[in-house]
Amino acid sequence: MAHKDVPPRWDRKMQQRLARGEAAALGELYDRFASLVHSLAHRVLGDERAADGVTREVFAHVWEHPDSYDPKQGPLRSWVAAVTHRLAVQRLRATETAALTRGGSDRADDGADEPGRLESLEGKVRRASVAARADYIVHSMPAPLRAALELAYFQRRDYRQTAADLGVTEDEARRRLRLGLQLLSTAHDAGTPPGYGGAV
Repeated sequence: MAHKDVPPRWDRKMQQRLARGEAAALGELYDRFASLVHSLAHRVLGDERAADGVTREVFAHVWEHPDSYDPKQGPLRSWVAAVTHRLAVQRLRATETAALTRGGSDRADDGADEPGRLESLEGKVRRASVAARADYIVHSMPAPLRAALELAYFQRRDYRQTAADLGVTEDEARRRLRLGLQLLSTAHDAGTPPGYGGAV
């Protein structure tokens, strides 16, 4: 039985290669995680160009700070997702704060509406964080659970049709849907992607 605190070999080797400054390692990491990073950033920011910028920032951060990944804290994928989330939320806050500041300077009021606008910003950040976390969960869950959820929610199949499409029993289809929904329900539990509690 494998020890829980032993990270996968690929993660450890990748960190070592990045720490040695191997450009090829960064290329491999990019090939493996670029779509995850871009999709999480886009979920938070809702803007293609901003997501492109965050994607560049994430891989620059990984290249410059490979030692900030602690393999004992979780998989490299989760760490990269957490870095992405942090940088995307920082960009969202900066963008929204700048917009609030510009909007506030155009009006001659005493700032009485400022708390409401800041609450609105924080609400937007929370919603974007939950959406990014849900996206990460869906892309990280085992393929059988993801396939069942996609059939049920994107193709509007009931559990019987899902079972038939997947070639499994109805009980198995219900089990997969239930587990998938339980995983998705954790999207509201925290603001960062699951699996990495350490500092980024």
